[in-house]
Amino acid sequence: MLSLNEFWFILVAVLFVGFFFLEGFDFGVGITARFLGRTDRERRILINTIGPYWDANEVWLITAGGAMFAAFPEWYATLFSGFYIPFVVLLLALIARGVAFEFRGKMDHGAWKKAWDAAIFIGSLLPPFLLGVVFANLIRGVPIDGNKEMLGSLFDLLNGYALTGGAATVLLCMLHGLVFITLRTTGELRDRARKAARDLGPAIAAFLLMFAVMTYVSTDIYTVHGPQWIALPLLAGAALVMAGRFIKRQRDGWAFVMTGAVIILSMSSVFIGLFPRVMISSLSPDFHLTVFNAASGAYSLKVMTYVSLTILPFVLGYQIWSYYVFRKRIDDKEHLEY
Repeated sequence: MLSLNEFWFILVAVLFVGFFFLEGFDFGVGITARFLGRTDRERRILINTIGPYWDANEVWLITAGGAMFAAFPEWYATLFSGFYIPFVVLLLALIARGVAFEFRGKMDHGAWKKAWDAAIFIGSLLPPFLLGVVFANLIRGVPIDGNKEMLGSLFDLLNGYALTGGAATVLLCMLHGLVFITLRTTGELRDRARKAARDLGPAIAAFLLMFAVMTYVSTDIYTVHGPQWIALPLLAGAALVMAGRFIKRQRDGWAFVMTGAVIILSMSSVFIGLFPRVMISSLSPDFHLTVFNAASGAYSLKVMTYVSLTILPFVLGYQIWSYYVFRKRIDDKEHLEY
């Protein structure tokens, strides 16, 4: 029977997977809008494709952090103290990005809009890169001692494998965002997004394949529970190939499903490979943080389970409803909020 510790680990994993799936295309649109939009009107259209969603999508990250804090305080404390600087930069980038969305259209001045466009670009580029660095370090292992404290410096976290993981995350978000743009726009802008996705797809696929090989060599997440779990990254690779085929055939909906599947399968393999560990110590297996030695007490987990099962359906229902309401494509004649 599933223990509460395991249930909450699964819940945290689902929240992070959902965040990367939903906010992934947000980040991708923010990164590519600077180059894909040739006029101010086109850039506004691109921003408005994610306008109704971006803030709700970020809630998944906040909720994941909150669930981690409540259910696994030792995990939260070690992770956020050890990765303090990356998380501060991440927070500042998200703040700048959110402010830029709201303020960009307040003045019709070239320099004003260029400044906020830069904030959107940087605020969309840094978070997936930094999160990729964090998760790459988590599965590779970080120096955690017997007191559950991370040792070392920031430069130890910026190793070649982690930086490659950050770049891979950015590229995957870019592809996911370009495909999302094809779902939400019309005419020349949609065609341009399709062409960009088609042209960048092979290079992105090659880079992701390289990172997958590095992951197999540098970590144990594909094999720790048996060789059968290597099926997940293989399925992710197959989904990436299918995404390319659907992009060429202009099957935008299926292409989006496939890029989303790549994200879901990739992140799922990370959490499955981690379990029952939540942070791997590179110093000694005895110092690993697990779902058992990093968790809250049984009573706390029980109360939180009742609360989460009561509230979660309403939150999910609201977000599904918002996506349904704003499902319409945005064309050049549309009134633009942002």
